[in-house]
Amino acid sequence: MRAEAGGLTADLLAGVRVLDLTNVLAGPFAGYQLGLMGADVIKVEVPGTGDLARNLGGDPELSAAGLGISFLAQNAGKRSLTLNLKNPAGREVFERLVREADVLLENFRPGVLARLGFPAETLHELNPGLVYCAVSGFGQTGPMRGRPAYDQIIQGLSGIMSVTGTPESAPTRTGFPIADTLGGYAAAFAISAALVKRSRTGIGSFLDVSMLETAVAAMGWVVSDYLIGGRTPRAMGNENATSAPSGTFRTADGALNIAANKQEQYVELCRALDRPDLLTDPRFATRESRKLHRTELKAELEKTLEQSSAAHWDNLLATTGVPVAPVLTVEEALALDQLADRHLIHDLPMPDARDRPLRVLGSSVHVNGHPVGPATRPPRLGEHTQEVLTTLGYTEAEREALAAENTI
Repeated sequence: MRAEAGGLTADLLAGVRVLDLTNVLAGPFAGYQLGLMGADVIKVEVPGTGDLARNLGGDPELSAAGLGISFLAQNAGKRSLTLNLKNPAGREVFERLVREADVLLENFRPGVLARLGFPAETLHELNPGLVYCAVSGFGQTGPMRGRPAYDQIIQGLSGIMSVTGTPESAPTRTGFPIADTLGGYAAAFAISAALVKRSRTGIGSFLDVSMLETAVAAMGWVVSDYLIGGRTPRAMGNENATSAPSGTFRTADGALNIAANKQEQYVELCRALDRPDLLTDPRFATRESRKLHRTELKAELEKTLEQSSAAHWDNLLATTGVPVAPVLTVEEALALDQLADRHLIHDLPMPDARDRPLRVLGSSVHVNGHPVGPATRPPRLGEHTQEVLTTLGYTEAEREALAAENTI
């Protein structure tokens, strides 16, 4: 572990240099995860504009300053270098960067980097040990490879929206960009695996991450119900297709999630609610019979649950072995003592020194018993350009010339 000004960064990827050419969410999220694990992530941005996420988010003032919330959320700990890859001198700088890098991460449309003169073959000629990861909506091959894709497009195309919501409200988009986030996690995992191979063989890899395929693969049991069981998946609202009672239930003051997926959990639930009649009712006697009569079972349980608050039932059931928890808002979830104890949220200074805190999420993984967060704040656009160029061997005069010709 490495402690610095902003937080505690893991050292699992210490010494690994990542060139992050990504924009908006899936790619930057992958780079952020690598940085949290200790990698030196150099964010390569277009001069003058940078990552589009710098202008995105719910705070117009921050967006106007190039510090959009969407950018701040997943770029802490990175260094920012501005570079014009359409400029010959910029491509020469990029070649030097590639030779010194361990990982190249990009989420351009397929073929963009190749048209700039850097197909995978050229990159591996420059650096045979390079781990090159390309994240895109549909992958580098196939009939849809060239189409643009945002999270909403992938959610709809993958089938996620078709199984989200109730039969009446589906198709429904999930409340956060899950396809982007999953794509970022898949990329970070693949890069880490490729680095293990390289440590043993010295040989790099080309990783082609498809957000569409990642989203479909992540649906797991839903997809397998069709592939293996021949059953068409459908939207079931908050109900669990594999078990009952397993879903969201009304109480006197709010919603409560209960997942009594095992027979012993169902027995404990009925005893805790003082409903022994539900144990002897033949409609609810077995797992399969409960699934067939889930609507009637839900109504019976809610007759009892509506007599007290969600907090009452949560406290009562928490020690019984029955999985249970209230349904919270995002604000309520972030205030949980559990998250505070695990130090998921980290406080950093704002990049422009304005007098307000910057609170960001760290890693969901603890390393050797320690929480993991970003060590430094998100970078201002081009903040580390001179620093990085100096490490590449550029003299002050050469750096001034690059600036004068709008290369950096």
